[in-house]
Amino acid sequence: MRTDASPVHVERESGVATLTLSRPDAMNSLDVATKEALLAALQDLASDPEVRCVVLTGSGRAFCVGQDLKEHVGLLSQDAESLWRTVAEHYNPVVELLATMDKPVVAAVNGVAAGAGAAFAFACDLRYVAESAGFNLAFTGIALSCDSGTSWSLPRLVGTARAKELLLFPRTVPAQEALDLGLATEVVPDAELAGRVAEVARRLAEGPTVAYGAVRRAIAYSAGHGLADSLAVEEQLMTRTGTSADHRAAVDAFLAKEKPGFTGR
Repeated sequence: MRTDASPVHVERESGVATLTLSRPDAMNSLDVATKEALLAALQDLASDPEVRCVVLTGSGRAFCVGQDLKEHVGLLSQDAESLWRTVAEHYNPVVELLATMDKPVVAAVNGVAAGAGAAFAFACDLRYVAESAGFNLAFTGIALSCDSGTSWSLPRLVGTARAKELLLFPRTVPAQEALDLGLATEVVPDAELAGRVAEVARRLAEGPTVAYGAVRRAIAYSAGHGLADSLAVEEQLMTRTGTSADHRAAVDAFLAKEKPGFTGR
């Protein structure tokens, strides 16, 4: 059970789970405790059939500024093996869950998203970005390669050449430019962000969850495979969704000229 002191808070309401990074004084940077709590929360939400949409956001003035550098420096001075294991143990499974769980995931980018924090947002299906927020691919600024799926997601959002530019010359990309580049789905006035995301999440939570999950998996798979293999996976996923209760409900509603009601099954 999480307490108020937890670095990650989860609230569930009407099929929507809102996961909030809650280290506002540290700009929601990722120390070991936060990474472990985030991974555990995502594993729980991914396996919960009552959760039909996940929202990822931050508290305070930041979405997430990536690795906690204060903790990082301490571990670096100890030459701690855990410093480098964290990519495999935390960052990779977090991003894989964000990108492939069988339900849609929405990022509510309330403030700056830097390094792994930006990568987490890129792994989501949709990114609603506050006007005052921005993205910074800060990795090379501290002489590190990129992680958390950035090499996979960023070129797919903005193209290879622009991805290299953003990684080689890190800077904060403001919200409107992020929208123009394709990093943001929509830019929202700061005061309206929570309401807009709640509206989107509620609509997704009322939709055909199995179909949404299948679409996510199909797109992720086809990004790294050829046409023949992608067609085969589409066939498998079409069989899965075609036998779902939601598909039957949609067909029945169509024949009755009614609006379908989906249960997520």
